[in-house]
Amino acid sequence: MLTFLHAADIHIDSPLHNLDLYEGAPVEEFRQATRRAFENLIRLAISEKVAFVLIAGDLYDGDWKDYNTGLYLVSQMTKLRDAGIPVFIVAGNHDAASRITKTLRLPDNVMLFPSKQPSTFRLEKLNVAIHGQSFPSPFVKTDLSQGYPEALKGYFNVGLLHTCATGREGHEPYAPCSLEGLRGKGYDYWALGHVHRHEVLLDDPFVLFSGNTQGRHIRETGPKGCVLVAVNHDGRPKIEFKPIDVVRWEIINVNAHEFESGYDIVDSFSHKLEQLLAENQGMPTAARIIIEGETAAHEDILSDVERWTNEFRAASLEIGTGRVWVEKTKFNITEPASDIFPDQTSGAINELLNLFDELINNTDARRMLISELVEIDKKLPVELKSGSDKIQFDDTDWIGDLLKQAKPMLIKRLLKKGIA
Repeated sequence: MLTFLHAADIHIDSPLHNLDLYEGAPVEEFRQATRRAFENLIRLAISEKVAFVLIAGDLYDGDWKDYNTGLYLVSQMTKLRDAGIPVFIVAGNHDAASRITKTLRLPDNVMLFPSKQPSTFRLEKLNVAIHGQSFPSPFVKTDLSQGYPEALKGYFNVGLLHTCATGREGHEPYAPCSLEGLRGKGYDYWALGHVHRHEVLLDDPFVLFSGNTQGRHIRETGPKGCVLVAVNHDGRPKIEFKPIDVVRWEIINVNAHEFESGYDIVDSFSHKLEQLLAENQGMPTAARIIIEGETAAHEDILSDVERWTNEFRAASLEIGTGRVWVEKTKFNITEPASDIFPDQTSGAINELLNLFDELINNTDARRMLISELVEIDKKLPVELKSGSDKIQFDDTDWIGDLLKQAKPMLIKRLLKKGIA
């Protein structure tokens, strides 16, 4: 049986995404996370005695700040060389040939595909042919896969490609390709990189993203890892996702609708956190807490956001025993509609409600509102534009959340003044 590992988007020594702005953040633990996850990849390859390792781009996170990144990589590749495991790499947009300025010679078990044109490495003893091409520049907008050669007869053919495939939200549209085009090459397995979420696009043949090996911010939630591929004698691959991350990012949503007090909501969150830690087997977790829905606790919470934010942090400390860090707490809550809006309201109130709904539900309308806030934004002190709770007048989603909170508060105050 032939076995190999497919990994991508390792981003060794990726810089922190403003993590040090958050009080109490485990900065050093996060700083080392990409390296520790990569070391898990190396250990997995050796323990599984794989025939080879594939890395589908973005091994680095751009140019090295110094040579320590390169020296670290050499040390890890040497471990695979000593175990008799070759490594095949295509450069992605973050480590394109034109972007990396510092280099070190890698051990002879590491094969980096050239960037000028697609190439093929043959492993004759295994009857395996690996086809690939590195990014020549960080901004490849053409379909590199079109130039890949046809499958070699008598070989198990693997395509190694850094690509957005048919396009994925949150990822630059680099080296786009079609699934029909990939299938048409006649390969047995396509190892893709660039998209950071594990995803199987086709299962005949297998075309998939392994996802990145370690989440680096709140947009990269859930287990991260690589794919172990086992090829039976009939040539049919069997895949298994292997989590290798060392710190996990999670979003914990709490529906506050049925709760009467802030403490009830904290208790509900605590229960969800306990479940999450059990599922993640106690792995260190960075969590964003989102409290949403209509609740009678609305006025109590929003009148003292700082206090309730720290109530959730305190619950996290108690339950997590040092394993949980709250990245941010968001209160997307409103007062129950029955408590705010009477059966009959004046034309003025209805017009105001319609205006709020238009702004909340229409991105273009929020963009127009943002253009009106430019002058106010210029006058804000710098301290209000930094940190976890910074004002973001240039963010349509942030404006939308703010409008959802302001709508019931404003209407209630107007109604108290007798405008109904």
